[in-house]
Amino acid sequence: MRRFVFALSLCAGLASGAFAQSDEIEANISAQIQAFKADDFTTAFTFASPNIQRLFQTPENFGVMVKRGYPMVWRPADVRFLELREVAGALWQKVMITDGGGRVHILDYQMVPLETGWKINGVQLLGHSDPAA
Repeated sequence: MRRFVFALSLCAGLASGAFAQSDEIEANISAQIQAFKADDFTTAFTFASPNIQRLFQTPENFGVMVKRGYPMVWRPADVRFLELREVAGALWQKVMITDGGGRVHILDYQMVPLETGWKINGVQLLGHSDPAA
């Protein structure tokens, strides 16, 4: 029982520390988006977690995936950070991105802490809306 309580308090402490890092998390996501806007996929790749880097293996492969699968991230017109939250022990930063056509997209960035700082471990497209509707 003591181990369970210790583990629970350790997780709570880590999560509260992570929320204190929201500025760093937002800065990392912003820097990756800026690199995408400049077609600097090598720099953008550095913000990805080791798991993502292993999956795509090269910045070029990563760039192709972003251009095809997440064009709103590659060429955003506006980026706004929404809430940072914990889901099943993982931290997720919700981001609202408006593309060049004015469509609003809501994305969830899973963030992981490493010795070198926060890294992006995945992105989910939650949905989009038409502001004219």
